[in-house]
Amino acid sequence: MTQATTEPELTGVRNFRDLGGLPASDGRAVRPGRLFRSGHLAHATAADAAFLTTLDLHTVFDFRNEADVRVEGPDVDLPGVRNVNIPLNDPADGKEFWRLVRDGDIQQLREILGDGKAAARMTESYRKMVVRRTAEHSRILHAMAEDSVPALMHCAAGKDRAGLAIAIALLAVGVDRSAIEADYVKSNAPHRRYKVQRSSTAPDAMSPEVMELLAPLFDARVEYLRGAFDMIEETWGSVGAYLTEGLQLAPKTLERLREHLLTEA
Repeated sequence: MTQATTEPELTGVRNFRDLGGLPASDGRAVRPGRLFRSGHLAHATAADAAFLTTLDLHTVFDFRNEADVRVEGPDVDLPGVRNVNIPLNDPADGKEFWRLVRDGDIQQLREILGDGKAAARMTESYRKMVVRRTAEHSRILHAMAEDSVPALMHCAAGKDRAGLAIAIALLAVGVDRSAIEADYVKSNAPHRRYKVQRSSTAPDAMSPEVMELLAPLFDARVEYLRGAFDMIEETWGSVGAYLTEGLQLAPKTLERLREHLLTEA
């Protein structure tokens, strides 16, 4: 089954999409209008906000940290919508690394990002999020099983923290892994990508080589998501054990989640 919804043209919100239509293993599919993902909502225009209001959202899950919010600003206020901030990384996590990404010269970037180091760092970050953020991911899914849908999940770019949280939610309701991966890599489309910011004033600050070195950090590479899936298998043995033991999701909670997010059998 393919996604049947038409994507809107949003001006100030990148990487927005409805997960409706993604197939589950039991023959059902994600119900359109129940689960959305995007980049941050801080720069949403009045027209963007008006569109988001039509979605009848119950909750916006914002996975940014304080540092992100200082850079981008808070989300726009959507009347009647609950905004739940659940930071999925520590504000100081990788602070020096991201300073170099933002300010470093080309030699520094070669040292920290070259020879596959950038991609390896991304894969490792996904693996760490799986094991270090079980409490947060559990909280998200429990909230959605109770009443927090329709829901929109976002971080800054809507690619990594939101991408993994969405993937876990989809795993929980039985969406095929291949469909989860296919949705994940949609974040690579040019109109969806996060706009790279460089504060360096060096002549080569945005040169082709610098952009190539930075690319793995802003790509949605399926190997990153598979790193998370592999970590689930290595740590818990199976997705089922991860959901019940790692995320403490009872069978009744999982069933409510499926009822909220999937089409009828």
